[in-house]
Amino acid sequence: MSSMTPAQWVQDELLAGRNTQPALEQASAYAPANIALSKYWGKREKSFNLPITGSLSVSLADHGTQTQLQIIDAPEHQVYLNGELQGADTAFVKKLDTWLGLFMPADTHLRIDTHNTVPTAAGLASSASGFGAMALACNELFGWQLDYTSLSTIARLGSGSASRSLWHGFVKWQAGEADNGHDSVAYVLPERWPKLRVGILTVSSASKAVSSREGMQRTVQTSELFKQWPAQANSDLAIIEQAIMDADFSLLGKTAEHNAMSMHATMIGAWPPLVYWQAESVAAMQQVWTLRQQGVEVYLTMDAGPNLKLLFEEHNTALVKQVFSDLDVIQPFSSAKQNS
Repeated sequence: MSSMTPAQWVQDELLAGRNTQPALEQASAYAPANIALSKYWGKREKSFNLPITGSLSVSLADHGTQTQLQIIDAPEHQVYLNGELQGADTAFVKKLDTWLGLFMPADTHLRIDTHNTVPTAAGLASSASGFGAMALACNELFGWQLDYTSLSTIARLGSGSASRSLWHGFVKWQAGEADNGHDSVAYVLPERWPKLRVGILTVSSASKAVSSREGMQRTVQTSELFKQWPAQANSDLAIIEQAIMDADFSLLGKTAEHNAMSMHATMIGAWPPLVYWQAESVAAMQQVWTLRQQGVEVYLTMDAGPNLKLLFEEHNTALVKQVFSDLDVIQPFSSAKQNS
């Protein structure tokens, strides 16, 4: 494994010759949340947040995180989440402090105002969009002028899925092979799918009892079912990427659903078992399957949380909404906030 620490790699290689002091007084950026169609679950190296397998996601347009950074004269960072000052001992602030320490001088402090338009820590990728927005805002604040693929490695050090939250559209995160993760980068795919819809079905907005990071570690260490996961994940990734290129919705939907259910099976097989679902989650799954039996092509996917994400095409929107009246329907390829 790499003898370098993440901080040494960021400072000595990724940011070599670039500003170590902020070039501006303030900066802001937006990053969309993303939903993995082919999941990332399991790390080959923890300190660099390196995945065992690659993954592929679709971004959620205007559902994400807006972050503003401002240089302040204070002894520590001040972090506001959705307008509320966060205590220095909270997990969120500690995680941010550690990440900022990778490249920010110890005597420089920020006021960080971050606003999520998705529930925080509820399995709806708020951490991904949060660190995605931080990476983009820091790029502006420091004047690094890094390209998005390089920034994806910085975002990844805060949250693995954040590597996919710098772009709109379909984004692939390749696992890479290097010990320091310099090749574990994400990039946007050129394909667009204007008729694709993603429906967010929020069963619970509460923070989950077991974080994704903790749940992932437990699964890798204790679940016998996890041994089969990497091979399936790599196969699913290739199938989903081909389905996107061919605009084959049936193949995309069924592979994404099978991928998600298989990932949750590895969690249920962990000890103690990890069951992020709630009773309402299972009831909604059954409604999706009933819809399909009735000829409405809709598929589901779920991350480490109780909430469902439904995949369907534009012409089925009304039929899906008849069953899920509270569904938040997103157009990932709408013209708004497209930066790909």
